[in-house]
Amino acid sequence: MSWLNSTAFTAFGQTVIWSDMVGNLLGLAALALGWRRSLAAWPVQLLSGAVLVSAYWSAHLSGGVGKQLLVIGVALWGWDRWRRGRGDDGELQVRFATWRERGLLAAGTALGTLAVGGLFTAVPALSWNPWPDAYIFTGTLAAMVAQARGWVEFWFAWLAVDLVGVPLAFSGGLAFSGLVYVVYFVLVLLGLRAWWLRTRTVRPRQQSALEGAVA
Repeated sequence: MSWLNSTAFTAFGQTVIWSDMVGNLLGLAALALGWRRSLAAWPVQLLSGAVLVSAYWSAHLSGGVGKQLLVIGVALWGWDRWRRGRGDDGELQVRFATWRERGLLAAGTALGTLAVGGLFTAVPALSWNPWPDAYIFTGTLAAMVAQARGWVEFWFAWLAVDLVGVPLAFSGGLAFSGLVYVVYFVLVLLGLRAWWLRTRTVRPRQQSALEGAVA
């Protein structure tokens, strides 16, 4: 499998390796499938994570490796939740998180970043960029947990992670990862709009069903 980390092409003075390109294209596909609330988003995300482990390892970005291992684990969990969480019409039900849920997610992300950052700082061999890596590592977990639960906020969480992930990818020599994040940004905005509108169309149906049950 050494070919995964060989050169795919060179553009604008940047070398793009196969694992970086293939992994990120799979990631784009997973994000697009998530926008459509397709169950296939999770196995594709799992495969993307597996390929990108090789890319980040070759770039000596241990935080990125940890992030992708986390992606694989959470993808398995999210796959199961989406499989079980579909409504009577077969569609995934999405909603905004409650304020309590948002608070727990934000607090968990902050505490997780502090804990992981502290670990990376104490053990330099784990990361060359302790705090950015810790932020990406924990932020990815928060985003995927929100996605698995069908919360619209997961799109905002991905945007927050990308703000740090893009420059880190370029500085680590993963040019294709950085360029793909531009497309990610567009897909995230489209996905956010789609899920947001979905919450507004589901509520009237739920209200009608409730009124029918009361009558």
